[in-house]
Amino acid sequence: MRLFEDKLLDELAAKAAASPRRRAHFNIHGAATDLVQRFLVAAESDSYFRPHLHRTNAELVIVLRGRIELVTFDGAGHVLARQQVGAGTGQFAYEMPNETWHTLIAPAGPVAFLEVKQGPYDPATAVDFARWAPAEGEGSVPRFQQWLREAGPGSLYSV
Repeated sequence: MRLFEDKLLDELAAKAAASPRRRAHFNIHGAATDLVQRFLVAAESDSYFRPHLHRTNAELVIVLRGRIELVTFDGAGHVLARQQVGAGTGQFAYEMPNETWHTLIAPAGPVAFLEVKQGPYDPATAVDFARWAPAEGEGSVPRFQQWLREAGPGSLYSV
C-alpha cells in the first residue's frame, strides 16, 4: 500500500512554480509499459497545455487542489464548450473521450490533479497536437493563452 501525503502536492507546486513550463509531474505508475498510467500534475496559471487529442484512449482527471477550465474544440479550432472543474464548481473530475480536442487552463492560480490514462505510454502515438494552436515555446503562446481565457463557444483563434 502507498499513501500520498499533502506535502507531495506542496512539493509539486513548488517545482511547478520554478519550472520553465510552469508545471510538474509525479508518476505513480512504475513504467511507461504499465497498462494504467497514473500521475499527479501541479500547474501554475500561466502553464500552457497545447490543445490536443488522444487517438486511442480516454483520460480521467480528478482535481485535487484549485480549479481548472476545460475547453473543447472542433477539428478546425472553434471553441465548442467551456467547463469549470474543481474548487467551488460543484464538479471535481472529468473524463475526456478519445478523439476530442481539448485543453485546460488554471485561471485562479496553482492547481493539482490526478490524471489516469490507459497504457502503455508511447510518445509517438500518445497525443496529437492541434496545428491551429501555437507549439509550446513559440512567441505567440501568451497571446493564444489570453484569447483562450476569454473565448466563448464558436470562437476561433486568428493569428
